[in-house]
Amino acid sequence: MRYVAFLRAINVGGHVVKMDRLRTLFEELGLAKVETFIASGNVLFDSRAAATTLETRIEKHLRAALGYEVATFLRTGAELAAVGERDVNYVGFLRSEPSASAREKLLALKPPDDDLTVEGREVYWMIRTRISDSPLNNARLEKALGMPMTMRNMNTVRKLAAKLA
Repeated sequence: MRYVAFLRAINVGGHVVKMDRLRTLFEELGLAKVETFIASGNVLFDSRAAATTLETRIEKHLRAALGYEVATFLRTGAELAAVGERDVNYVGFLRSEPSASAREKLLALKPPDDDLTVEGREVYWMIRTRISDSPLNNARLEKALGMPMTMRNMNTVRKLAAKLA
């Protein structure tokens, strides 16, 4: 199975990891055909293991190698293709579907001019202003959900989906 790993806290907040080092770390786990895509923590690879098992293994390995937590969110090509069909600017990837109360807390943050929806393990965000002008950010969304999330713009998601097709 071909996967893409969306990694949180790679090359932000002072946590700098060169892409060749990241590839090596994934190869050390026995993952095949490892490649990175832009320097923001997107890693494509092949594995026969289940996504939930891989997420845990990758997180433990990265924690040991890098010295900090790196939340990991895996998607298959089919999952990413479905995400890429959405007409939004950004998507937040979650490990599991949030509870109804977490969704309510998140949606209560929605600015009047934006669209914010949660479907399955994704948070879809359509921003109609500049992101720097929005009162929302990844940290506020995570806090409302009560779980880790990593955000990507849809251009990146669609390019990755094409690579997995």
